[in-house]
Amino acid sequence: MSAERRKWGRLTTVIEGFDKNTDLGQIAAKLKSKLACGGAAKEGHVELQGDHRRVIKDILSGLGFPESAIVIDWANR
Repeated sequence: MSAERRKWGRLTTVIEGFDKNTDLGQIAAKLKSKLACGGAAKEGHVELQGDHRRVIKDILSGLGFPESAIVIDWANR
Protein backbone atom coordinates (compact mmCIF):
# COMPACT_ATOMS: atom_id res chain seq x y z
CA MET A 1 0.00 0.00 0.00
CA SER A 2 1.33 3.40 -0.91
CA ALA A 3 0.26 6.95 -1.58
CA GLU A 4 0.96 8.56 -4.94
CA ARG A 5 0.74 12.16 -6.06
CA ARG A 6 -1.68 12.65 -8.90
CA LYS A 7 -3.14 15.52 -10.86
CA TRP A 8 -2.83 18.88 -9.09
CA GLY A 9 -0.66 17.32 -6.36
CA ARG A 10 -3.44 15.34 -4.72
CA LEU A 11 -2.60 12.13 -2.93
CA THR A 12 -4.14 8.81 -3.91
CA THR A 13 -3.90 5.70 -1.74
CA VAL A 14 -3.10 2.61 -3.81
CA ILE A 15 -3.80 -0.81 -2.29
CA GLU A 16 -2.37 -3.82 -4.12
CA GLY A 17 -1.38 -7.43 -3.59
CA PHE A 18 -4.86 -8.94 -3.48
CA ASP A 19 -5.48 -12.58 -4.33
CA LYS A 20 -6.81 -13.09 -7.85
CA ASN A 21 -10.08 -14.49 -6.45
CA THR A 22 -10.80 -11.34 -4.41
CA ASP A 23 -13.72 -9.23 -5.63
CA LEU A 24 -11.96 -5.86 -5.90
CA GLY A 25 -15.18 -4.04 -6.77
CA GLN A 26 -16.74 -5.13 -3.50
CA ILE A 27 -13.61 -4.27 -1.48
CA ALA A 28 -13.39 -0.84 -3.16
CA ALA A 29 -17.06 -0.15 -2.42
CA LYS A 30 -16.65 -1.03 1.27
CA LEU A 31 -13.49 1.06 1.63
CA LYS A 32 -15.04 4.07 -0.12
CA SER A 33 -18.07 3.85 2.15
CA LYS A 34 -16.04 3.57 5.37
CA LEU A 35 -13.61 6.33 4.37
CA ALA A 36 -16.18 8.65 2.72
CA CYS A 37 -14.05 9.09 -0.38
CA GLY A 38 -14.03 8.31 -4.07
CA GLY A 39 -12.02 5.60 -5.72
CA ALA A 40 -11.98 2.67 -8.11
CA ALA A 41 -10.91 -0.94 -8.57
CA LYS A 42 -8.40 -1.09 -11.42
CA GLU A 43 -6.29 -3.90 -12.87
CA GLY A 44 -5.57 -5.79 -9.67
CA HIS A 45 -5.46 -2.86 -7.25
CA VAL A 46 -7.76 -0.39 -5.50
CA GLU A 47 -7.24 3.37 -5.71
CA LEU A 48 -8.75 5.69 -3.10
CA GLN A 49 -8.81 9.47 -3.29
CA GLY A 50 -6.81 10.98 -0.44
CA ASP A 51 -4.13 9.75 1.95
CA HIS A 52 -5.67 7.03 4.14
CA ARG A 53 -2.50 5.24 5.24
CA ARG A 54 -3.05 6.01 8.92
CA VAL A 55 -6.43 4.23 9.16
CA ILE A 56 -6.45 1.70 6.33
CA LYS A 57 -4.74 -1.09 8.30
CA ASP A 58 -7.52 -1.16 10.90
CA ILE A 59 -10.21 -1.13 8.23
CA LEU A 60 -8.62 -3.89 6.15
CA SER A 61 -8.11 -6.09 9.22
CA GLY A 62 -11.78 -5.50 10.09
CA LEU A 63 -12.68 -6.78 6.63
CA GLY A 64 -10.82 -10.04 7.34
CA PHE A 65 -7.35 -9.40 5.93
CA PRO A 66 -4.50 -10.53 8.24
CA GLU A 67 -2.60 -7.63 9.81
CA SER A 68 0.72 -9.35 9.13
CA ALA A 69 0.02 -9.16 5.38
CA ILE A 70 -0.68 -5.40 5.37
CA VAL A 71 2.43 -3.35 4.58
CA ILE A 72 2.27 0.45 4.39
CA ASP A 73 4.81 2.43 2.36
CA TRP A 74 5.51 5.73 4.17
CA ALA A 75 8.06 6.96 1.60
CA ASN A 76 5.76 9.47 -0.15
CA ARG A 77 4.26 12.03 2.22
